[in-house]
Amino acid sequence: MGTHPLNLILRFILELVALFAMGYWGWTQHQGFSRFLWTIGLPLLFAILWTTFAVPEDPSRSGKAPIPIPGWLRLLLELVVFAVGVWCFFAAGQPTWGWIFGISVLLHYVISYDRILWLLKQ
Repeated sequence: MGTHPLNLILRFILELVALFAMGYWGWTQHQGFSRFLWTIGLPLLFAILWTTFAVPEDPSRSGKAPIPIPGWLRLLLELVVFAVGVWCFFAAGQPTWGWIFGISVLLHYVISYDRILWLLKQ
């Protein structure tokens, strides 16, 4: 199921929501110029990490890896991005959205068990 088109769409939406949560946190928790730095900078940093570090030939991605990393490290990176997104919702005073997002991520990884096993073998 890890490469099923509907699951890939779900993962893409989860990626966008994680980045949105980071930007939302930056906007609601900071003032002045730092508000713009956090709102734009934090999601941008994580987006760069997400797209740059990949496992070569990952069937759930393009297969290209600008900077190749082992599967366990990619899985850790993904979990960090999603965990930061969950934390950002909670820290911004949106616990309901944090729970919804966290449970959605968990369900995605349950559905993607085959991809997780593949990543751990790489």
